[in-house]
Amino acid sequence: MARYASAVCRLCRRSGEKLMLKGSRCFTPKCAMERRAKPPGKQPMRRRRLSDRGLQLREKQKARYSYGIMERQFRRLFGEAERQLGITGENLLVLLERRLDNVVYRLGFADSRSQARQLVQHGHIMLNDRKVDIPSALVKEGDVIGWKERSTKTGYYQQMVPSIESKVIPSWLSLDGEKLVGRVLSLPTPDDIDAKFEGQSIVEYYSR
Repeated sequence: MARYASAVCRLCRRSGEKLMLKGSRCFTPKCAMERRAKPPGKQPMRRRRLSDRGLQLREKQKARYSYGIMERQFRRLFGEAERQLGITGENLLVLLERRLDNVVYRLGFADSRSQARQLVQHGHIMLNDRKVDIPSALVKEGDVIGWKERSTKTGYYQQMVPSIESKVIPSWLSLDGEKLVGRVLSLPTPDDIDAKFEGQSIVEYYSR
């Protein structure tokens, strides 16, 4: 399975803004955007103005980087959003938010989506009392997300429990703070999601 293996901070610098790819580190002076906000690579003598196509590509890449998805999988998800009723850009955003690794991140079980993805792949997360190790699995209303009993004895879990009280849980999710079990109250809406990209620009990019 293909994955991005280079330094993720370069992706933020390339996008020109913080994409929160390294969790709490992004809020510290160690963040690459705080230390060196210029794009990676050799700097041109004169900065060129991005074309409309370039701006659309940047928005598409920001969405991919934010959710840790490779191009083929992202294009497939866009195709699914196109087939649904409603606005394609908003459908795409909702589908991205419904990914299991994103829900694990939103519940505060991980500091970043990449860390949440690893938790799912390693079999620590239960979906409706069944172990699921597919980060791209889509949750639906009423689904219950929890921890495998064996995983609650790990050092990571014990370290995570005290810090989860400070996490902000989105309104479309709920979390039992004692049992650390989350529930999908409803499907997310675009208003519930603080997106760092424009869905309409992605639609325009793939429409050409």
